[in-house]
Amino acid sequence: MRIALVHDYLTQKGGAERVFELLCKRYPQADIFTSLYAPQQTIDLSERIVNTTFLQKIPGATKYFRLMVPFYFPAFRSLNLQEYDLIISSSTSFAKAVQKRPGARHICFCHNVTRFLWDTATYLREYKDYQYFAPLITQIFQLMRAVDLKYAQEPDIYIANSHIVAERIQNIYGKQATVINFPIDTNRFVFSAQKDEYYLAAARMISYKRLDVIIEAFNWLGWRLLISGNGPERERLQSKALGNIEFLGHTTDAKRTQLFAKAKSVIVAALEDYGLVPVEANASGTPVIAYGAGGVLDTQISGKTGVLFKRQTPDSLQNALLKSRKINWNYQQIRNHAVTNFSEEAFFHQVEQVIAMACQ
Repeated sequence: MRIALVHDYLTQKGGAERVFELLCKRYPQADIFTSLYAPQQTIDLSERIVNTTFLQKIPGATKYFRLMVPFYFPAFRSLNLQEYDLIISSSTSFAKAVQKRPGARHICFCHNVTRFLWDTATYLREYKDYQYFAPLITQIFQLMRAVDLKYAQEPDIYIANSHIVAERIQNIYGKQATVINFPIDTNRFVFSAQKDEYYLAAARMISYKRLDVIIEAFNWLGWRLLISGNGPERERLQSKALGNIEFLGHTTDAKRTQLFAKAKSVIVAALEDYGLVPVEANASGTPVIAYGAGGVLDTQISGKTGVLFKRQTPDSLQNALLKSRKINWNYQQIRNHAVTNFSEEAFFHQVEQVIAMACQ
């Protein structure tokens, strides 16, 4: 059986790209397709050949990939995948549009519906540089919704990473989705029952991550907070932080592993569609203090693996942090929860059941 693996674009390294990396490792004989590829900025695909679209030939396209929005659907429609029996797409937007031959099957790992089209106001708020063009962009996005709906019918099977994403797929695309919580590579994370006196936030510095809520809470508490990551909000966030808060910028994988293992807790204030950071923290034996909505409800057990707070406010987060201080955490139990439920083995056991049924 010939397999094609397809991803929206390989120009960054986020949660969706980490999942695609696992798929590439699981299926080493599969061919890889994407619209744009910047090997220095994304996941490690070793010596694998990455097939791209006509967009790759546009100067600066990999750097300014968000400006290519009107062209992604035509780019994916132009890919010739007629030789493949099974197409596995990994998509938040465009890769679901690829064409298969009659008799072939298409399974889409849908990280979310096309968010910039269906939640445009939030999208533009996060990318402030584009707000000057908001009226024009909004009109273009409205026209693209019909195209997105059309191509959303291409996959035979949807796999969603959380129940909230499955609900969006059903409500917007009218397609049912099987929920399989996406995994982490548990071997990348080391366990430690000895925690240092710091808390950790690891996130891109964009508005919806709500690092401003975390900073304000820690300004008030005075506890040590380390923030790993970069982004357009960094300067503004640093201007609000007191001396107990340290900005680390980009960290290596090795450094990140140690930070996760030794933190008293990892803090997440965003409403995430799924969110790998809480699972990565648990794999290190570290509890999570998280806003209790969205994908975190699929991965966390309140009082066992973390503490959930009800509102995205400093007061609500402070109360959760104070509550966490009173819990006698079983760090090994936290690690076991992640390894049992969110390992590659657990993930691919479910995935291959879906593939077997699809290819009958």
